[in-house]
Amino acid sequence: MLRKLYDWVFALARSRHATPALAVVSFAESSFFPVPPDVMLAPMILARPDRAYFYAGVCTLASVLGGILGYAIGFYLTDLGLWLMSVIGHSDGLEEFQHWFDRWGLAVILVKGLTPIPYKLVTIASGLAHFSFPVFVAASVATRGARFFAEAWVLRRWGPAMLAEVEKRLAMWSVIGLVVLIGAIVAVKLLF
Repeated sequence: MLRKLYDWVFALARSRHATPALAVVSFAESSFFPVPPDVMLAPMILARPDRAYFYAGVCTLASVLGGILGYAIGFYLTDLGLWLMSVIGHSDGLEEFQHWFDRWGLAVILVKGLTPIPYKLVTIASGLAHFSFPVFVAASVATRGARFFAEAWVLRRWGPAMLAEVEKRLAMWSVIGLVVLIGAIVAVKLLF
């Protein structure tokens, strides 16, 4: 099953619909969708390393635009924002989110924007807390851009060698990736 999913993702990454699909996933992930854009970005870069930075740019732009939607949901549609936050697992309410920004301010966006932790959490919470919109957008561009362009650089530089290794030991690397992702989520939850 894992091999079929892997093959399907790579087939999509090579298709003519790959770039629009990446933009849609990146946009949606920043405000309501549960799947991070990296699941599209990485295979697309591995399939076309010559377009790595173009894909990172598409991912960054769509992610920031989706983040603006998430911010607007929190800012203008408080009830919907609180409901989405509870669905994500943060049902402690508006006070918790305002406390985050009162205590850590910009650091909340900078840390969460760089990690694989759901970015929609930051975008909606930023709107709920009425965090400065221009600072939010600037931090989003910086963190999302840094994350996706760093990923593009690493995959462009070492991707073919990494891809050969991953294809030989797909199950092992999937487990390692899952453990790293869970560890990152736990670490961020402990910090915030």
